Amino acid sequence: MIILGIDPGYERLGIAILEKNKGDKKERVICSECFKTSTKLEFSERLLLIGNKVEEIIIEYKPEVLSIETLFLTTNQKTVMKVSEVRGAIIYQAVKMGLQIFEASPPAIKMATTGYGKADKIQVMKMVKMLVEIDQNKKSDDELDAIAVAITGFANLLK
Repeated sequence: MIILGIDPGYERLGIAILEKNKGDKKERVICSECFKTSTKLEFSERLLLIGNKVEEIIIEYKPEVLSIETLFLTTNQKTVMKVSEVRGAIIYQAVKMGLQIFEASPPAIKMATTGYGKADKIQVMKMVKMLVEIDQNKKSDDELDAIAVAITGFANLLK
């Protein structure tokens, strides 16, 4: 099974493609990156770039599932609204291309990666590097978050 994991954002979008075959002990990271959009662009242009990037990734890697992080409430309403619009564009693209959608809350991601739903970011990042075959030099929080989101998809879909 191949899962596309996404940590949504409009300035930085964490993207990861993970694969796990029957008999594999660990998920394997096929690709991960932090896709960035320029703050100089209009939000609508950034949304288009994100949608196009997600479409390219789906075409290239042919995942069966999109595992995407849900929003957590924050005091910055403007940011929440824009990230929710990004999530909508991503989910639209994935559904249009036939992917199953799995949404993971931050506590579910922490539980799937560390076994503790209130783990801190450092604990999650450390466990991600232990749970999957990955270049240990990867440091982008957005990439590692996307990998954690994909791991959560596997944990819930391969029960």
